[in-house]
Amino acid sequence: MANSYHQIYLQLVFAVKYRAAVLDKAWRSKVFGVIGNLINESNCKAIIVNGVEDHVHCLVGLRPVVTVSELMKAVKAKSSKYINDHQLTKDRFEWQEGYGVFSYHQSLVDTVFKYIQNQETHHQMQTFDEEYIGLLNEFKVEYDEQYLFQGLI
Repeated sequence: MANSYHQIYLQLVFAVKYRAAVLDKAWRSKVFGVIGNLINESNCKAIIVNGVEDHVHCLVGLRPVVTVSELMKAVKAKSSKYINDHQLTKDRFEWQEGYGVFSYHQSLVDTVFKYIQNQETHHQMQTFDEEYIGLLNEFKVEYDEQYLFQGLI
């Protein structure tokens, strides 16, 4: 639409089902590249995709015509298919149900980029649980601890 301007920055966070540490360092950068391509194919912009053996962070420029749920459904389904088709894991691969999504002002994009870029170092000091709950609290997202990691453990 003419004269419609937007800039929506989101951090998407999602984990391997049961938080299995199966995203092997030998091939996970390839999968992160696949995820980035899937984001771009969804008419959004992948700024960075990175993570560790049990979860992924994506910094995304979202287009207003794309819903977060549509984007995540496509990314998780197609990246799971890629992992399974290439037999990268011993057992059938699945992502968790659900995801976290957090919005950022443009002035914080570089900070979030560096945070995602340094996931391996970051997780030497903080667990995924601590990180995820920290994000939920920082963004004042209401949650029920009883259901928070359901399907993850």
